Amino acid sequence: MNAVSLAKELSGTSYPGRGIVIGTSPDGKFAVTAYFIMGRSSNSRNRVFVTEGEGIRTQAFDPSKLEDPSLIIYAPVRVLGKDTIVTNGDQTDTIYDGMKKGLTFEQSLRCRTFEPDAPNFTPRISGLLHVENGSFDYSLSILKSEYGRNAEGDKVSCIRNTFCYERPLAGEGRFIHTYMGDGNPLPSYQGEPTLVDISGNIDEFTNTVWENLNADNKVSLFVRFINISDGTYETRIVNKNK
Repeated sequence: MNAVSLAKELSGTSYPGRGIVIGTSPDGKFAVTAYFIMGRSSNSRNRVFVTEGEGIRTQAFDPSKLEDPSLIIYAPVRVLGKDTIVTNGDQTDTIYDGMKKGLTFEQSLRCRTFEPDAPNFTPRISGLLHVENGSFDYSLSILKSEYGRNAEGDKVSCIRNTFCYERPLAGEGRFIHTYMGDGNPLPSYQGEPTLVDISGNIDEFTNTVWENLNADNKVSLFVRFINISDGTYETRIVNKNK
């Protein structure tokens, strides 16, 4: 399977929603991750990324205009030892707490399902990067709704998919996002995470992701390059609201 252009994947749809990219830099020296958020409503667009410890959190750009903080205010990135957790919701904390107790990435997510935002039932997407002793592997998870409905018309069946990648190749990564495109309701992501190219240094990669997201809907972007040899890292944050 050949990697597809990440730039084309991003620019090919006006609303992929929230997305995670994980992979390896072209020179094989860095574990790479990117997380972006988009928004259609004024509440979703009223956000920025800010640093919090070794991770980040979302914050209202204008607190006076914040309507409903549930599902939009959370910590997308947290670090636990040699593990970096990246998600699209408060399941970041669920994974962090579970792994701290000795559970695996997958086990930690067993108590969570898709988001309760009917009729979209937004998938929860999560990633885990593990860098230790000069090696790097990563995992991606998606929890999404099936088509069964209860008496109230709510989707109740949850599909749980976890994908694990050992010894990832230089210059390649995987891309997963919440929606297949715009719609009402929004269609959930389908299939395995997409094999994409990882190109450039941290600034060039950040620019590639940001410039190829839809200009009207993009909100914020986080990028981190982790040195596989010693675990040190560089981070970039881009916010549309300034």
